[in-house]
Amino acid sequence: MPLIKLKKSIIIACDVDSLEKLGKLVKATCSVKGIGAYKIGFELVIPFGMNEVVKTIRKCTRLPIIYDHQKAGTDIPEMGGKFMKACKSVNTVILFPQAGPETEAAWIKAAQQAKMNVIIGGEMTHQAYLKEAGGFIDDNAPKRMYEIAASMGVKDFVIPGNKPERAMEYVKIIKNKIKNPVFYSPGLIAQGGSISEFARKLDSWHAIIGRAIYEAKDIKKAAGEFTKSL
Repeated sequence: MPLIKLKKSIIIACDVDSLEKLGKLVKATCSVKGIGAYKIGFELVIPFGMNEVVKTIRKCTRLPIIYDHQKAGTDIPEMGGKFMKACKSVNTVILFPQAGPETEAAWIKAAQQAKMNVIIGGEMTHQAYLKEAGGFIDDNAPKRMYEIAASMGVKDFVIPGNKPERAMEYVKIIKNKIKNPVFYSPGLIAQGGSISEFARKLDSWHAIIGRAIYEAKDIKKAAGEFTKSL
């Protein structure tokens, strides 16, 4: 079963700083056609706890909840099981396995054993990430991250929405490894990426949008406008 029933949707990144704001955001958008899931991260989970955050969302909707640890999968292999246990109240987790192949394999296996859906990312959206752009990460590392995940049966992948040429290279690599993958992209709107460009090229793709929705004067209207671009 896919995480999101829709082939294409908008995932709202709930990077707000209070449960009250979260509740208003979810209430305003959960009935909008084309909203596929909600993504939560440290800004809510650290001060309020994952269970309270999930409870706030569940008051309004049963849509999937994705936990983005910003960035999970960067610890030793043995911590994977503990991480999945701590995240059991959400539907899926995002991992960026920058700590190496042993950690990546161990954490994916831990997720599979916990029957937790996992989304694997490789390249992030900001500048100076890969070595060729002045960063720390080897230029070929994201490709290896995607290949390892696909070889282990992972179906869901994060690709950078504001780096379309690079993103489509990763799509090709993943599709050579596994059938019917599903892609997710941050880096859109506020970071320059185009929803319509990816929507045209990919059959199963979900746009992750935060600020452009939760900072809008009319949140529901903004969400609806973005879903029209899919």
